[in-house]
Amino acid sequence: MQLKDKVAYITGSASGIGKEIAILFAQEGAKIIIADLNKEAADATAAELKATGAQAIGVAVDVTNEDQVNASVEEGAAAFGGIDILISNAGIQIVHPVEEFSFADWKKMLAIHLDGAFLTTKACLKHMYAQGRGGSVIYMGSVHSKEASLLKAPYVTAKHGLIGLAKTVAKEGAKHNVRANVICPGFVRTPLVEKQIPEQAKTLGISEQEVIKNVMLKETVDGEFTTTEDVARVALMFAGFPTNALTGQSLVVSHGWFMQ
Repeated sequence: MQLKDKVAYITGSASGIGKEIAILFAQEGAKIIIADLNKEAADATAAELKATGAQAIGVAVDVTNEDQVNASVEEGAAAFGGIDILISNAGIQIVHPVEEFSFADWKKMLAIHLDGAFLTTKACLKHMYAQGRGGSVIYMGSVHSKEASLLKAPYVTAKHGLIGLAKTVAKEGAKHNVRANVICPGFVRTPLVEKQIPEQAKTLGISEQEVIKNVMLKETVDGEFTTTEDVARVALMFAGFPTNALTGQSLVVSHGWFMQ
């Protein structure tokens, strides 16, 4: 029970990586705020957790909307007595070559990944600082926080930016014992990645199997996808770490795709 009585606000947690983190954190004793664009899905995931004996609620949030972010954080804090952990996980993917990327899609990508991280951080830090019991801010980066890939200019830009944000929050939060770190997964076979496979196959003029083998997993040591469970375990390590010794860091979880 590494997270007993801690309150975790997790964006994009009605499915995929976010849901896996919510499940593991609940098993470790945390009270879970399932924050998702889809309120029905958020409530359903919260119900699943409550059926196991966990404490959880679902809240609706568009992470690019400051009022919605603030309202959902306040709702969660009121329900469980504060906020101890933020997992900034909400994200989407759009793939095009730079010369074909619309400015609207560029702004949409940066808004969800960067503005969303900023707004949720700002709203949660207020509680972490006031509570006086420290906290953990965890951003869902990517190998693309370190590396670039074809067709993903705004995604790569945003994921690089999260490392800068985490370093700043780590320095500012240190006196409050608030840590900030970034998890950088390789390809995880979530709906987000499943959607990319046919898109990249079409754009690159290759088969879907070739996208998986020669684009997504080419640089791994074993040709394997990273799993949601892999990522959740790293999130637990960051969330449960007791001191500022582990802050301002980014950890790649990618089957060796990128080695630091």
